[in-house]
Amino acid sequence: MSSYTIGIDTGGTFTDGVLLSTGSRRVVAWSKEPTTHHDPGIGVDRALQGLFRGGVRPEEVKGLAVSTTLATNAVVEGRGARVGLFVLGIVRHFKLPVVANVFLKGGHDISGREEQPLDIEGLVDTVQGLKKEVDAYAVCGAMSIRNPTHELVAQKAISMIDPDKPVFCSHLVSAHPGMKERAATACLHARLMPLMQDFLTSVRRSMEKIGLVCPVTVICGNGRGAGLEEAVQRAAVTMASGPAATARFGATAGIGTALVVDVGGTTTDTCMLDNGRPMMRSSGCRIGSWQTHVEAIDMYTAAGGGDSHVACGPDSSIRLEAARVQPLSMTPDLPDPAGWLGCGPHDTLILPVPAPDPELAARDEILSWLADNGPATPGTLAEQTRLSGIILEKRIERLAYLQQITVAGFTPTDALHVLDRLDIGNRNQAVAGAKRLAAVLAMEPDPLCRRVVSMTEERIETIIIDYLGRVIWDDNQAVPFLSRRDNELFRMDFSLKLPIIGIGAAARSFLPEVARRLQTSLTLPDHYEVGNAIGAALIGGSS
Repeated sequence: MSSYTIGIDTGGTFTDGVLLSTGSRRVVAWSKEPTTHHDPGIGVDRALQGLFRGGVRPEEVKGLAVSTTLATNAVVEGRGARVGLFVLGIVRHFKLPVVANVFLKGGHDISGREEQPLDIEGLVDTVQGLKKEVDAYAVCGAMSIRNPTHELVAQKAISMIDPDKPVFCSHLVSAHPGMKERAATACLHARLMPLMQDFLTSVRRSMEKIGLVCPVTVICGNGRGAGLEEAVQRAAVTMASGPAATARFGATAGIGTALVVDVGGTTTDTCMLDNGRPMMRSSGCRIGSWQTHVEAIDMYTAAGGGDSHVACGPDSSIRLEAARVQPLSMTPDLPDPAGWLGCGPHDTLILPVPAPDPELAARDEILSWLADNGPATPGTLAEQTRLSGIILEKRIERLAYLQQITVAGFTPTDALHVLDRLDIGNRNQAVAGAKRLAAVLAMEPDPLCRRVVSMTEERIETIIIDYLGRVIWDDNQAVPFLSRRDNELFRMDFSLKLPIIGIGAAARSFLPEVARRLQTSLTLPDHYEVGNAIGAALIGGSS
């Protein structure tokens, strides 16, 4: 009887599925479906259904492996649960991008002896004030890796005051002494747990619909697999899940030493192969501005991809934002961009999801207005709801995190549709958006789109150079040098000594020019469009 392994990769733009023959590791079927952010299970369900159209039966599947960039994308875009961080002990103060950074007395010394009593009164008072502002808590005590008592007491106290929210202790997620990195790791676990829990629950539902009964493996950043419970409870281990699958697939190209580049919708991920094996970074991976203690493939993830928001300013300049938006070409039931697309507060459109939370919709003025009046730009919402500035921005960000709205805008994916370099969505909507944006900027649509594509290629080139600079030099030495390589007096061009292996649906659109600029070769292996899903299946099949 034949047996098969399924690999699923859920990215910011697409959810990919592959069906591999367990014995030969041959790709029997593959599918690519748009990721449905308000309910990722819908995209997973469609991707799974696409794998069984050739006659393979669900009972022949012996395992399913999942990789996802949802956690990575959330970190890069600044999304996720709102976290309150408590740092206990005599330490130099530091700041992480969370709701509250609170430093209290407590902690232990290197031998595990108490340095000073825990300020339990200060802890209790602070939690009372944070209850309505956060979704989860992280606790990091000085030398808790030697004696976690203060972290455990703080965890118990927080749980008694705010019992419905999770509390993450740093000693459970890191054995390294560095306080800032250990705190960052705990914060990311707290921040990502709800996302991972919802996602994996939706995967389970999709499996039940199609009749799949097999073990599920979640790909971790270190290239190994984890069970569903561990992936939820220690969600940060999945941060580099996508890049780990990327590296595993890249190794199938048969090139011993190479740079693997995965161009996604939200981010571009880069990692190196040395003698056909991914380089590891046991000290902890870096995602955007977060340095962690999470063991992972030595990779670099930065914002920049096919769905980066193309924003324009009052001076007719255009720029690529870090935030991902839904491409116009990939947005169902999109109102004519000529009626809303512009600059500043009118360069995105806020759309309600098909089935919003009825209780939240009843009490939230933004959702209520959208329900009564239909999609609107942030500028229109500011006029109609009397919310504006940073308050409106944070409210929109919060609703997007809760998957209650979709934010649509013009992207490099749309530019590729206009230029007839990509055909995966509604080209007419992309063309309408390009015409409107070009008119606002006093340009023609085609030159505008070529400029957007060129900017994306430049961004990917910079990400590659940044990564290789960090490999060669210490991070602190590389950053100022690389940030000034193109300045008012000179520009430095680079010639890579490594070939590039490209992965992702957008790789063929962007990487040939990037390789030319970096004076190196590009290889696009068979099925590169769904390479991460193949990598996940290969890891899952060997776990």
